[in-house]
Amino acid sequence: MDIHTEPIMESRLTDSTFDSLLFGVEFSDHMLLAQTEQGEWQDATILPYGNLSVPPSLSVLHYGQAVFEGMKAFYVNESTVHLFRLDDHYERLTNSCHRISIPVPPKEMFIEGLKKLVALDRAWVPNKENHSLYIRPVAFASDPIIAAKASTEYTFMIICSPVGPYYPTGVKPLDLTTSTEYVRAVVGGTGYAKAAGNYAASFQPAQEVRKDGFAQIIWLDALEHRFVEEVGTMNIFFKLKDRLITPKLTGSILSGITRKSVIALAQEMGIEVSEERIDIHDMIAAFKDGELEEVFGAGTAAVIAPIGRIHHQGENIQFDLEGRGPFATKVHKAITDLQHGRVVDTHGWVHPV
Repeated sequence: MDIHTEPIMESRLTDSTFDSLLFGVEFSDHMLLAQTEQGEWQDATILPYGNLSVPPSLSVLHYGQAVFEGMKAFYVNESTVHLFRLDDHYERLTNSCHRISIPVPPKEMFIEGLKKLVALDRAWVPNKENHSLYIRPVAFASDPIIAAKASTEYTFMIICSPVGPYYPTGVKPLDLTTSTEYVRAVVGGTGYAKAAGNYAASFQPAQEVRKDGFAQIIWLDALEHRFVEEVGTMNIFFKLKDRLITPKLTGSILSGITRKSVIALAQEMGIEVSEERIDIHDMIAAFKDGELEEVFGAGTAAVIAPIGRIHHQGENIQFDLEGRGPFATKVHKAITDLQHGRVVDTHGWVHPV
């Protein structure tokens, strides 16, 4: 499979592009674009970033048949940037495509196309603390038909966006609340897939809790509203005195790449890690007993986000923090040191470009 390149005549990058970046607002010079013909993926093209011309009947606009990934490129030095855990991202994209009935883009297109795109737009990777080039691969239905069925043709794109911290508050601890009115996903549904519709359905509940001063919802299971699942765009971890726990992947929780990294690095630090069903009431009791030391979120966009408060039906887990707790700080440093090439990668996670 070939990847053609049509470079831009003049870069849009300026000396002020990286000043006061908002997440996902600025975009780099190029994007990768590929389409299917008769259900088979054709050669990809890297071309100048720009608008797409689509008909009003485009299938994805009506039925949401779309999946995506979220990745980052990290500045190392003037000649090198790092990509992180490419194979894991491709595996998750594959799983998402299978669930949403989208032909899986070839691995060569995904890996080599991504490397070529990032190499071409290397100057768009910020050399600033807590900054990176966010990478968004997306595959979607592109039939010009409004019949309620899986599309026969599809489009795959990769676009890139220089970003700073995901949350405007930076590393300020987040206030979260549970919800018994809304649920994110159920076993047998699409919760484990990185499907566009999963996020669309969460926007209204998130807007409602922000009016009450909360940053996000901590999602509970759909049946009993007791068991912790995930937080907005992150997986969640609870650091107890003797171990680190995170919700078990049951089919309704996204298998986060940062989640995998936290588990592996914590085990290397000698911390016992357990993936299990976590009852929110047990965590409230553990906090009251002094057993619960920290809570934090983990995700590609936010990396490691401290959680300062969890509100559930009139009760609170609340920590007196100004930033990340001790363990969250340690694991954040371990991940970002790998990503930025400050330590040797012994895991095979880092891909230099």
